[in-house]
Amino acid sequence: MQQTALNILAVSIFLMTLSILLGPLIHLSPTIPAVLTFCVLGIVTVDTLGLKGRGATLLLDGLARFSPEYRDRAVYHEAGHFLVAYLLGIPVKGYTLSAWETLKQGQPGIGGVVVETENLFEGVLSPLELQLLLDRLCTVWMAGIAAEVLRYERAEGGKEDRQQITNALVFFGRSVSESPRKQQWGQLQAKTLIEKHRNAYEALVRGMTERKPVPECYHLIQQHVPDTAQNPS
Repeated sequence: MQQTALNILAVSIFLMTLSILLGPLIHLSPTIPAVLTFCVLGIVTVDTLGLKGRGATLLLDGLARFSPEYRDRAVYHEAGHFLVAYLLGIPVKGYTLSAWETLKQGQPGIGGVVVETENLFEGVLSPLELQLLLDRLCTVWMAGIAAEVLRYERAEGGKEDRQQITNALVFFGRSVSESPRKQQWGQLQAKTLIEKHRNAYEALVRGMTERKPVPECYHLIQQHVPDTAQNPS
């Protein structure tokens, strides 16, 4: 079961248990908690089995988006991924900033930057080339966290980004014990790039807030970093 659905289920059970205990004091019919329990369990089951927890994700993300800071954090986080991917020569295919946008594109999660990685593995890569590729990817994955820390002094998102690094280490035949060190290294590299190209980053944040398409976002970056021009895939 998805963690989000589990959290909702736990809160629902707590509230329903509380209503059962307090029901006699407030003259609440015992039928009401029973019906609510049945409905919640049914909804969670359908969401978990049929929608793979996306319904719960949509609900929580939708509620959280009433907060301006939550919406802004999403943009600053994803703009970090976008800019660093661009600077490191990894093409960006698209991006989303909410669970609903992500669902419409058939992607999991509550938002993200989709990069083109297939071409990076073309041909036979030497051990050094594989190491350099891993370093680039780690920097891109940690760029969202780095961007949040630069803006808000702490990051609230990025759990999936950290897991990406662990998964990549397994894929590259490396020890997962390296993950914390690679995360720290990648975050530092991303922070340096974002700080160096602050004007491009701020322009990109504004563009992504307006949901500008990838080619236009590329153009915004190129206005401030003209010597790194590349074409979107």
